[in-house]
Amino acid sequence: MSENKLALIIVDVQKAFDDEKWGERNNLNAEENISKILQLWREKGWSVIHIQHTSDNPSSVFYPKNEGFAIKEIVEPIDKEVIITKKVNSSFIGTNLLEFLKVNGIATVVITGLTTPHCVSTTTRMSGNLGFATYLISDATAAFGMKDHNDNYYDAATIHNISLATLHDEFATILTTEQLINDFIK
Repeated sequence: MSENKLALIIVDVQKAFDDEKWGERNNLNAEENISKILQLWREKGWSVIHIQHTSDNPSSVFYPKNEGFAIKEIVEPIDKEVIITKKVNSSFIGTNLLEFLKVNGIATVVITGLTTPHCVSTTTRMSGNLGFATYLISDATAAFGMKDHNDNYYDAATIHNISLATLHDEFATILTTEQLINDFIK
């Protein structure tokens, strides 16, 4: 795999998701797995893109002056790693992500981050639709439990697994951190 053709996209790994308002979460080791992947990317000198969600609402946990806006230290950007802020679920809408990938000749993206059914899923779908070879790392993303329109509650693992199922083989290839590091990269 040519290093100028491969990028790691880390979506919304921000302190905002530590807020108890979100409720039950699965994959409590997601950030550790993202960190492992990030270390490998840094060792290889491959492109790393940090996506950071922002809100114009001062009461939002994603408002830039609130603590939740900060990227978690475990994956904190260094040196020349790209940081792109977004205001919607897709990392491609209203940002220069597509332009950055095209200008740098990147054809393959590996997506990690928070949360599986929202910004990670939307970014993954658009990446696949835009023609990128897209890989989503199942244990390097996480979901929270949620209620549907009929007030039925679905636990975090169910939300996560169904989200992955709707993406696999249509928008992306789903791998684990171990599969990515041991099989895909080698």
